[in-house]
Parts: sequence; structure tokens; C-alpha cells
Amino acid sequence: MKNYYYDLHIHSCLSPCGDDDSTPNSIAGMGELNGLHIMALTDHNTTKNCPYFFKAALNHGIIPIAGMELTTSEEIHIICLFETLENAAAFDSEIETRRILIENRTDIFGNQLVCDSEDNVISTEKHLLSNATAVSFDEVPELVKKFGGVCYPAHIDRDSNSVTAVLGGLPPDHPFKFCELHNKERADDFSYTGCEFIVSSDAHYLWDISEKENYFTLPDDDKNAVENLFKILRKEL
Repeated sequence: MKNYYYDLHIHSCLSPCGDDDSTPNSIAGMGELNGLHIMALTDHNTTKNCPYFFKAALNHGIIPIAGMELTTSEEIHIICLFETLENAAAFDSEIETRRILIENRTDIFGNQLVCDSEDNVISTEKHLLSNATAVSFDEVPELVKKFGGVCYPAHIDRDSNSVTAVLGGLPPDHPFKFCELHNKERADDFSYTGCEFIVSSDAHYLWDISEKENYFTLPDDDKNAVENLFKILRKEL
């Protein structure tokens, strides 16, 4: 067995609130410097930088996961992770049809940059990515499952865009096996959820990416590490 150190909530320069220096390549490089093994790219309502992150991650010895931080119609953030790029891209296409299109104002919200694995800007996203979609909180788990993914509420210990802030907490009949904490010291405050906790950075700047601190204990098999991680997230391992 091996401890795989992770950060499963990272924003790139494609998120309007993400720093322009947070290119897929720079994120992977920072993960390598920090001693991480597994990293997920989770931009707001899009996975379009994930293919370039995958290529960069392999160059830096990082095991990549394609993800998205979905904003529900209630403005609750949910982390959605996928075993393959293909599944993530298919989910992205579905969310494209459910986005509420508001033209991005870069002077207010920031740039939204698609960058390749060598830091070159390929394109920009015209419409704001961080606003609510037309996908409800209750709808998300089955929708993500349809595309072979797993999901869980993001940063439930925060006062904005969390299920705690919007709904007052998780409903008793919620289907989630995990929840994300930003501050693991607050785990006891959320024991009522019955969930296990994933602690990730929600990094919007390179210096916010997690250090070598949080880990999953998985079989010592890098080739199948993503598959084994998803078994844990589905409670199959």
C-alpha cells in the first residue's frame, strides 16, 4: 500500500477567479514541487483545460483527474470528478446546454483562458463560467453518475456557495458518501453529515495548492491509482 498525497480542488486560469499564472502546466509543476501524487483540475462549470492539464501532469509525474466545480441553480458548489477525459468532456457538453449565458466582463470577473500544456493561450471563454447553471442540487448526483463520475459538496465549512450557507446544511436523506472541507480542523462540526471528508485547497493561485499533507492509502500501483481512488470514492474499496 502507498499513501497518495492529493489535492482534488484546483482552479486554473480558465476560471474567472483563477490567477492568469495558474496554467495547466504551472499547476502540475507546483504539484510536483509540493510532493503531490494526484491532482484534480476543477474549474467552474467547465473541463476545457483538463486535456492540457493531463499532458502537463504526465510531464511532471503527477496522476491527473479531470473534474469540474459545478455551480447549481441554488448557487451551491459541488465537486464532480471523472475517471476519464472522455467522460469529463461528455459531462462538459451536457453542462454547456444548462449554462445561463452571461457575457464575461474581464474588468470585473477576470480572464477565462484556455491554455495548452506549454502555457500558450489557445482561446478565451466568452461567457462567464462561475455563475449558476440550470442544474439543481438534487439533480447533480444522478447526472454525474450518468457520466461515470462521482460528486460531493464543496467546502461545506465555508460561508459562501456551500450547502451549509445556502441550505443550512445537508438534508438528512442526502446521497453523498464524502464532503469536502477546506479546514480539516472543523471536521467535528460536520459529523452530523455521516460523510467522510476530503480536504482540498480550492486553489485559485499557485501558492494555494496543497502541500504534501492529505492522502489516500491505495494499492502501490500508479497505473491504476485513479481507478482505485474512484473505488474508494464509491465505497467499493
